[in-house]
Amino acid sequence: MPKTTASQSQQIRESLANGLKAAAANGHTITLWILCIPSSMDGPAAQWWDGWKKRQEKAHGLVIELWDETKLMKKLLSPEGDQVRRAYYEPFTAPAAPAQEQIRLVLDVEEDRAAALDSALFVRQMTEAGHVELDSAKRQFFNADLVAREVAHKGVPAEVAALSSADATLHGVWEMQFNECSAEGTLAALHGRVWREVRGEHDKLPKVLRLEVTHSWGLVHRLVDNRRAGWVTHWRQIASGHADD
Repeated sequence: MPKTTASQSQQIRESLANGLKAAAANGHTITLWILCIPSSMDGPAAQWWDGWKKRQEKAHGLVIELWDETKLMKKLLSPEGDQVRRAYYEPFTAPAAPAQEQIRLVLDVEEDRAAALDSALFVRQMTEAGHVELDSAKRQFFNADLVAREVAHKGVPAEVAALSSADATLHGVWEMQFNECSAEGTLAALHGRVWREVRGEHDKLPKVLRLEVTHSWGLVHRLVDNRRAGWVTHWRQIASGHADD
């Protein structure tokens, strides 16, 4: 609490393994396994969960679901959960304490993950623009992608809307600078100009996302990787011919 992190992954593995072992010992077959956690997964945990879930479903021929904080709250607030909520939760509800904003960490990229990003479209676009050093760009993209995964995984409408708003703002920053650089014939300066503008816009992005500047820059790389922006005149041509790994 208040987050499920990758440090809990071993507990989750053991929980499924124990369930499968008990079922086999008693002649049963598990077709559906649900993990219930009283919190939401952070970005690294959500990334691990997505891959582990698919592998276990394939290996054991079952369906795996996640009931996290958001899912459980929806169930408790539904008409079907009304009696459960009133009986077990509302009698013990205390006044909410002022929320303390948590700092979102900026994580390092593991070597194998950094190497895998060499084939990413945003890296290709930067290479086409003449950029040589790309380590910080990979780290920015990696951390922004974790934020996007966490938001999608939790599915909280306010956070989903906030991420969409941030994307729209940063896309507008890129587009304005791209058009100006194209008209001036200074496209080589596009990347630096966008970065300075993003730093200026950072404090205006939705606070609910708890973004550091690294995340904001990384969201621009995600726009490029999603074929919505680029760093050279023929960026659309590069994007259309790029094979996703």
